[in-house]
Amino acid sequence: MKKFKTGIFFLAALLFANTIMAQSLDEGKKFMYYERFKSAKDVFQKLVTANPNDEEAIYWLGQAEIGLEDVAGAKALYQQKLSTMTNSALLYAGIGHVELLEGKTAEARQHFEMAVNMSKGQSIPVLNAVGFANGNPDSKNGDAAYAIEKLKQATQIKKFKDPEVLANLGDAYRKFADGGNAIQSYNAALAIDPRYARAIYRSGRVYQTQGVGQEPLYMEYYNKAITTDPKYAPVYNTLFAYYYETNVAKSAEYLEKYLANSDDDPKACSYRASMLYAQALFAEAVKKADECITAEGANPYVNLYKIKSFAYNRLKDSINAKAAFEEYFKRQDPAKVEGGDYSAYASLLLKFPGNEAKVAELTEKAITLDTLPANKAAYAKSLAQAYEAQKNTAEAAKWYGKVIEYKKNYTNVDLFNAGYAYYSANLPDSSNRYFTLYTEKYPADILGYYMLGNAAALIDSTGAQGLAVPFYQKVVEIGEADPTKPNAKTRLMNAYKFFVGYYYNAKKDQATALTYVDKALTLDPTDANMISNKEFISKNDPNAPRRPAAPPRTPTPPRTPAKTNR
Repeated sequence: MKKFKTGIFFLAALLFANTIMAQSLDEGKKFMYYERFKSAKDVFQKLVTANPNDEEAIYWLGQAEIGLEDVAGAKALYQQKLSTMTNSALLYAGIGHVELLEGKTAEARQHFEMAVNMSKGQSIPVLNAVGFANGNPDSKNGDAAYAIEKLKQATQIKKFKDPEVLANLGDAYRKFADGGNAIQSYNAALAIDPRYARAIYRSGRVYQTQGVGQEPLYMEYYNKAITTDPKYAPVYNTLFAYYYETNVAKSAEYLEKYLANSDDDPKACSYRASMLYAQALFAEAVKKADECITAEGANPYVNLYKIKSFAYNRLKDSINAKAAFEEYFKRQDPAKVEGGDYSAYASLLLKFPGNEAKVAELTEKAITLDTLPANKAAYAKSLAQAYEAQKNTAEAAKWYGKVIEYKKNYTNVDLFNAGYAYYSANLPDSSNRYFTLYTEKYPADILGYYMLGNAAALIDSTGAQGLAVPFYQKVVEIGEADPTKPNAKTRLMNAYKFFVGYYYNAKKDQATALTYVDKALTLDPTDANMISNKEFISKNDPNAPRRPAAPPRTPTPPRTPAKTNR
């Protein structure tokens, strides 16, 4: 009887230990759900220490390392464990994930297939691991179609009821640019667990990527995710980034909420430095970034160097800005360098003579790397503005032209920037190409015709060919219809002045020239030039022999700033 009681006690203790282990594994996975990777790593590390052959704990420990951006650590862990646990399908899925991050797509696919085949395609954790590695929108080398296939396979397994798999399926569809099926998948996850905030948040991300006009919808999802689970930090991170450049106070508010619900890891320190930058406290941002770098020792969070570069640049310290950016490139994994990084460095490098070829190369790299047309246009515009600041109008014109090439819905300002840069570079043919586009897209806008008239007047300086006449006639037509429009009066006045010179000098038509003088004086009775012209033209018949030279034409007015309402 005593032996029997002892056996029962031992069995109960064993069951209790297994329950504790399961709870700990679930605790670690919950931290992964909240993207608290440091806390998750601590939990999984303890489990692996207690049981070195616990494949699920090992897999998740590697995933926590990846979450902490320590791909090398995840790789070392998976390789070490696979040397003895050669039959672990889950760990083969894990090493495949690492290989995807390294750009080794063929090796990754081989290990994914090994994992699926070893588990006979009947393991939800294995299929989920393969699907997540490929379908995560942040996985540049993942195959979204392959992820969808494996995750759908997981949902067909008997007794399936896992919202994580369905959320991963939604992510894979989002990566595949299939928003409809992404939303359906997230809704299916919520049908299993209505409090699965990740699915609500990710639904918002679908609509946010659709761009302009969707803000009310995705903000509704983000607010619902917060209401459903106020501890779900990723939504705060997205809102912090969303408001970063438009509403610093709101961005700071969401940053504090994000940090309050996240681990105190190197990223947290860098976010605080970044917020100082957003608040225009550039010297303080540099100081904070340096504090973070010092505190973190030999391997600080790499983005801190980028923050320093941006802050130094705003402090007009190009030398330290360049040095900080170079340190960033030296330390950052090339696969994680973004198009915006190359673009920003290119604009900075332009301040150092002799780097023009490198600058163009970096900007082209940024454009090639980015998939969004709006970002491509932004990189081209940034370089155009940098060239413009150096008064290199020919290069500025070339890059402003690329803005229009990359931008789906270019505006009148975009056309003006390109056309005027070519005009300033004394390249009227190229200038005309953009201002002709301007008149086609904005036929009721005076500016396009006005600039075409200016360019034609440069080519036909004497007016003998009358090249500028039809364009200035449109200026007069539009300007007289409503001279109260912004800049209409100035452009109308210059068109009148053109016709005064044209009819008096080129057409020898004293009466019509005086008509335009009178139009100009009606518009501005105090114009000294027109008062003088009226007196001169009235007394001098252009057809009389040996007449004095007509008064010179008034120069074309300077460029109107690009941000004014045209």
